[in-house]
Amino acid sequence: MHIGLISDTHNNLQNVRRAVKRFQEENITTILHAGDVTEPNILEALKGFTTWIAWGNMDRDASIQETATRLFGEGHIRNVQHLTLEGKEIALLHGDDQQKLVALIRSGIYDYVIHGHTHKRRHEQIDKTHVINPGALGGPGWHTASFAILELETGDVTYLEP
Repeated sequence: MHIGLISDTHNNLQNVRRAVKRFQEENITTILHAGDVTEPNILEALKGFTTWIAWGNMDRDASIQETATRLFGEGHIRNVQHLTLEGKEIALLHGDDQQKLVALIRSGIYDYVIHGHTHKRRHEQIDKTHVINPGALGGPGWHTASFAILELETGDVTYLEP
């Protein structure tokens, strides 16, 4: 199973639409958003996918919760998502709470810990856990915008630019 990974969209609708187009081309049906949506119109662009979202430190618009629930269902936006997809245990969080991030990685429970916040691509394996940051689709211009596709069975990550 391939899943789409995005983070730190910071209301950059153009880049999100480009990522969505690529996900559609790859027949991806599930997206994990590691936070900093910033405005609900980003979630509207993800309509039609099974989408799980972690709250980010910049997600201050109260209507994000309502929009996520309407589009994806109850519980699809939380501080930390604990998911099982294709038999793989996944934690999804924003990553601004460094202690929580490290605790999830060290817990030994998860096959994958997906996070954002730093706007930097990351893929490393710590014991059995793959730690992945897809980079950022929005935000300040000091980084190259990116998103990722994860192959759950193998742990292969492909980074893409919008």
